[in-house]
Parts: sequence; C-alpha cells; structure tokens
Amino acid sequence: MSKLWGGRFRKQAADLLRQFNDSLPFDQRLAEEDIDGSIAWAKGLARAGILLKSEAAQLVDGLEQVRREWSDGSFEIEAGDEDIHTANERRLTELVGPVGGKLHTGRSRNDQVGTDFRLWTLRACDVLDQQLRDLLTALIDHAETHCDIPLPGYTHLQHAQPVIWGHWLLSHFWPLVRDQQRMRHARAQADELVLGSAALAGTAFPIDRQALAADLGFSRISENSLDAVSNRDFAADFLYASAMIGLHLSRLSEQLILFSSSEFGFVRVDDAYSTGSSLMPQKKNPDTLELTRGKSGRLLGNLVGLLTTLKGLPSTYDKDLQEDKEPLFDAYDNLCIILPVMTAVIESLTLRPEKMAAQLEPGLLATDLADYLVKKGLPFREAHHVIGQVVQTAEARQIPITDLTVDDLKAIHALFEEDVRQAFSVEGSLNARQVIGGTAPVAVREQIKRARQVVGDG
Repeated sequence: MSKLWGGRFRKQAADLLRQFNDSLPFDQRLAEEDIDGSIAWAKGLARAGILLKSEAAQLVDGLEQVRREWSDGSFEIEAGDEDIHTANERRLTELVGPVGGKLHTGRSRNDQVGTDFRLWTLRACDVLDQQLRDLLTALIDHAETHCDIPLPGYTHLQHAQPVIWGHWLLSHFWPLVRDQQRMRHARAQADELVLGSAALAGTAFPIDRQALAADLGFSRISENSLDAVSNRDFAADFLYASAMIGLHLSRLSEQLILFSSSEFGFVRVDDAYSTGSSLMPQKKNPDTLELTRGKSGRLLGNLVGLLTTLKGLPSTYDKDLQEDKEPLFDAYDNLCIILPVMTAVIESLTLRPEKMAAQLEPGLLATDLADYLVKKGLPFREAHHVIGQVVQTAEARQIPITDLTVDDLKAIHALFEEDVRQAFSVEGSLNARQVIGGTAPVAVREQIKRARQVVGDG
C-alpha cells in the first residue's frame, strides 16, 4: 500500500526521514482507539449517504478483524506503516479490498489522531482515578486504625507541637484528593469530539457530528476546526495532574523515608517493599519510597517538555504535535505502578508508637504554656515573650521546661499559678485543638468521616 500522502512526490522518502518521521513504534498504543474512531467514522459516512450501508458493514467487519489481530498479537507491521492510522488502513484494505480506500473520505489524520488521543486520555484518566481512590482509601483506613497515636509535629524539620498519627497521615490525603480533582478536570477537557474537523477547515461532507460524539461517548463537540486539530490543552492538563501526583507522593515518601530511619524510627516499611545492600547485610532500604520520590522529577519533566513544545506553535496542526503522546504514555505507565505500590506501602506500614512517644519532649508544649497565660488575660504577644523567657531559663539550667517549679515560673511572670501543671500534658494539648481541621482525636475522627464521603465510602 502506498503512503497516505505520496501522490505529489517524485522521490521516495529517505530512510533517515522515515526513521525520524514514523511514529508507529509508540502510537501503536492507540490501535484500539483508532479502530473505535474509524468504526464511528464509517457509520457516520453511511448516515450521510457517502457510503452504502453494505460498504460500511464491510468496513466495520474488517476493522473488528484488525482489532482482533492487535489483541492476539498476530498483527504484522510492515515497513511502510508510518503510524497507527497507516497501519490499520493498510491492513483493513488487505482484508476488505478497494472499499477500504473509502474509509478516509472527508477525514484527515489531524482530526483522526486528535480523536484517538482524546479517547485514550479518557480511558487513562478513568484508570488513574480508580488507582487514586484505592490509595486514598488506604490512607483513610490506616489513619483510622492508628488515629490516637501522638507524635511530634514538625515545622522546618524542627519539633513544633504534638499531633496524632491519623491527623499527620491525612495531611497527605487531601493533596491527593486535589490531584484526583485535577485528573477529573483533565478528563473533562479531553471529553470533546474533534472528528469532523478534517485537516483544519472542517469536513466537506454532511457528517452528523452529534451522532459521532454519541457513538464514541463524547459529551460535546469542538466548536472551531482550526482550534480542534491543534488543541492539546487536555494533554497538558493530564501531565499537570500527573506531575502534582508525583510531587505529593514525593513529599509523602520523603517523610516516610525520614520516619523509617534509625534517627527517627517512627515507622517500619514492610520487607516486601524494601530492598537490601549487596555489601552490608544489615541494611534495609526504602527503595520503593526513593523510587517514588525520584520519579516525581520524571513526571515534572514530561509536563515541562510538552509545554515547551506547545508554546511556539502557530494555529492548526504542526508535526511538533507528534511529541505529545510519549510524555502522556510515560506518565501513565509510571503512575500505574507508583500508585499501587504506594497503596501497598501504606497498607503494610508498621508504626512504632514507643519511638514516637520518646520524642514527645516538653518543648513541644511551649505554645500550650503561652495559651495558658492568654486564658489568664495576658495578650498573646506578651505571653509569647514570657514563654521565650521560660525556655531560656530552662535551657540555662539544662532542664526541660516541665522541670521548672511553680515558683520558678512565678519569678518570670506573676500570672503563673499551681494550675499551670495542667498545661504540661500532651493529651491536653491534643484535646484542646478540637476545631474543624484540628489535631484533637475527636476532630480527626470527624475528618475521617468527611474523607470517606469524599472517596465515596461514607
């Protein structure tokens, strides 16, 4: 079969050009979507009276045979197969004869690839949406199971205030909820039929595009053929959502790597998701978390690469857009292993409450001591300064602030009384923070209920 575009050329394409130009090595992933689009187009041509119903039926039967060959691995790629569209049309014509040449009537590869790519993106978004839901559920379950375990909270990687494990873990749940929303937005952007736009000016045949959209499951059709064939906003949105997932999982991984180290010892990563050292027999390395952290850079690179490709393009289709697919395929493939792996890591993660408790040093309660003075009527700014003096005094004596006597505290400020001891309680500090979004156990249990509602389990 000759190329789809070779009629006006006197010379054959150079081998180097073919190597540079041909996209079948990667766009054959769109075989299923290309066949779906072609079947819908054949039916659309028949509805418009361009094809006989018998011809459309022939084409549909032939395309289903091509689908089966891709599915069972018997499809044979030939040297002239430039891309998935060429390959499928070539094989279709071999199967059904000259009628195969009628399939491309009124259609361009420009709107064809746009349709295929959008169909693929819709399906990819649905898969990732479910995988995100699995991870979100795992985070909720783990948070609920270990809801009340206290540990130090950190700012600037320094001890700050006490929090509970369920609250800490859910701080990584909500960013992933936003990621799921971003992925759904990308799906909504992809959910637009561009078939019928042809090369750039729209098809010259009376195709019912609304019927095409219904056949392919699109909820709307494109409004401008020039924009339609060049629009890759949905691809950029997909890669942005993917990059943000990578970013948020990298942050979770980084903290779990720290928490699993000897210096912290708060958690143990299960042996099934750890590796060892080829030299040091005692080593247990959190490689799954490190790889997740590392792949975030790859996901970010995919986004930057596509945006850089798109930024200088004129309107309608340009060959640069052939660079749109591999970044999405790569992001999807990586997320399809990252998300299940991280789900399994969370599900199998072991906590070490005794290690967390050992780090609940009295300095974490300094803010509660300031709050104590505020409740006595002292302005917070003055209370903050007073507690700074308390900390200085304890540091000078090389003792915890909880070892200062009431007389020591009174010497710093007269508002300190015997009931100040109530402020030196991790449990009291936690329970005081019952506002919506706070770390009190009662507030976190309510947060868990809301989280389950968000993922559809509540």
